[in-house]
Amino acid sequence: MSGDGVRGGGAGAPPRVLTVAGSDSGGGAGVQADLKTMLALGVHGMSVITAVTAQNSLGVKGAWELPVDAVTAQYRAVVDDIGVQAVKTGMLASAALVEAVAALLAGTGAPVVVDPVGVSKHGDALLAASALDSVRTRLLPTATVATPNLDEVAQLTGVRVEGEGDLGRAAAAVLEFGPRWVLVKGGHLPGEAVDFLTDGREEHWLRAPRHDNRHTHGTGCTLASAIASYLALGADVPEAVARAKEYVTGAIAAGFALGGGIGPVDHAWRFRPGR
Repeated sequence: MSGDGVRGGGAGAPPRVLTVAGSDSGGGAGVQADLKTMLALGVHGMSVITAVTAQNSLGVKGAWELPVDAVTAQYRAVVDDIGVQAVKTGMLASAALVEAVAALLAGTGAPVVVDPVGVSKHGDALLAASALDSVRTRLLPTATVATPNLDEVAQLTGVRVEGEGDLGRAAAAVLEFGPRWVLVKGGHLPGEAVDFLTDGREEHWLRAPRHDNRHTHGTGCTLASAIASYLALGADVPEAVARAKEYVTGAIAAGFALGGGIGPVDHAWRFRPGR
C-alpha cells in the first residue's frame, strides 16, 4: 500500500513528515537538522538515511552512500506502515540513489519538497556530477516545491544569478524540469535575504533582514524541512514557504558557534528563554 495521509495515523497523532537525506555527524545539517526542525514545528519526523558523512564545523571529512536496497527498504518500511503527509529530500549522492528515490516519490501520495543538494556549506561536493541529469529528469518532476540556492541553479540550468533581477529567469529555468513550484534562494546575494517563489503564474517575493551571523550551517536543510512541515500541517505552498522563511530567519539570527568553523542555526530558537 502506498503512503497516504491516513495510513497508520492513530488518534491524536501529529502529521508525519519524512526526510530522505544524508546524516551529518556534527548535527547541524542533513537528517539531524531536518528532524530538529520537524520537532520544533509540531510534526512527527521520520528518516530515510541515504548517506553517512563524517563532518564537523570545518567541513566534510568523508561521505559514504548507502546501497539502493537499504534506502528503498527504509522508505517502504516507513511509508507502507506509518504513512506520510509530506516528504523532503536532501543529499542523494549518486544517480542510482536519485533515480531510486524519484521512483519511490512518484508512487507516494504526499507533497514533496526537493532540496537539490549539490555542495555543502563549506564547498564540499555532496552530489556526483553524473547524477545531475537524473536530478533534472527524474527528481525535479516529482517536486511540489524545489528549493535550489544560486549555486544549485547554476549547476542544474547554467543560469547564473548576479542580482535580484535574475531570480525570475533562474526560477523559469528550473520550472522547465517539471516541479510545480520553485523557490530560488537568494541568500548569497548582498543586501536583504530575498527569495523568489513562483509556479510560473503566481510570483511571491520573500524578504527578511540579513543577520550578521556566520553560523548558518544547515540553513537549506532547515528551510526545506520547515516547508514540508507546514505543508503537512495543511498550509498551501505560498503560506508554507512564508512561514518557513520566518522560522529559518529566526534560526539564523540565533545561530551559535560550535568547534572552530561555521556553527549551526538554532532549531530551538523559539523555545529559548526570552523568545
